[in-house]
Amino acid sequence: MGSKTTISSSVKKSIIKKSIIFIMAIIFTLIVASAASAEHGEKRETKKGILLVAFGSSEESAQISFDNIDKKTKAAFPDIPVYWAYTSHIIRNKLAKQGKILDAPEVALAKMRAEGFTHLAVQSLHTIMGEEYDDLKRVVGAFNQMGGFEKVMLGYPMMSTQDDMVKVIDAILKNIPKERKANEAVVLMGHGTPHPANAFYAALMFQIQLKDPNIFVGTVEGYPGIEDIKSLMLKSNIKKAYMMPFMSVAGDHAKNDMAGEEEDSWKSILTKAGIKCEPVLKGTAEFDDFVNIWVDHIKVIMAHF
Repeated sequence: MGSKTTISSSVKKSIIKKSIIFIMAIIFTLIVASAASAEHGEKRETKKGILLVAFGSSEESAQISFDNIDKKTKAAFPDIPVYWAYTSHIIRNKLAKQGKILDAPEVALAKMRAEGFTHLAVQSLHTIMGEEYDDLKRVVGAFNQMGGFEKVMLGYPMMSTQDDMVKVIDAILKNIPKERKANEAVVLMGHGTPHPANAFYAALMFQIQLKDPNIFVGTVEGYPGIEDIKSLMLKSNIKKAYMMPFMSVAGDHAKNDMAGEEEDSWKSILTKAGIKCEPVLKGTAEFDDFVNIWVDHIKVIMAHF
């Protein structure tokens, strides 16, 4: 008798999500193709735009990170309109109930096309090239195929190349707490993902430990996990650790999974192991050195327009 194959809920959600994106891309293809055919033969004036795309957050405290990115982007490109989109439909729905409307990337792209933008820099504000970035890449690719824009280009996430890695390490070293002593640890909490790009976290820890062996990088939903980090810290006889989110915002993961009082939080796990913890609730996007990496990626795109 043949065995029955079951599909996990996470796989089902992923399939549904990709199907929705595909269907929406077809709809927008028809809309934009219709608009493009109406303009056939007309020479349009060049109009450049920037679309900043984040996962998003419903935490009010996270807005400081997004405000900093917005400010730095507008300072670097004062004559170019800047728009925003969130990739998380859950976050968008939560915000909508609060009266705050954030577009999905495909909706923002369609609106900007309707407003006459010809050259568009879509900048991912993700940390690594995970699933959210892959979905965004497919959306941007679909709009490129539509022909409504003259050119749409997608900027890399913060940590995508070895050059990015070097800049990220420099930014970490510059922005860890000044009062931290050499025999005290700094623990960075990344999100983590089943995507192959999760390997960036372990690669980051390897490279940063060549400069400072007491800086550790772990993830909530990937590898290395907190148990791996705890084991390494105990082997180094570390008694105190500063904990910082390695995510653009200090949202739910930082407040609860990292610094919460629940017994499974990173703070509780390390405290129980005899390590005193000092949480620092600031996302990477609150520090200019990290934001500059995203802005540099936009500059690369603009050089092609």
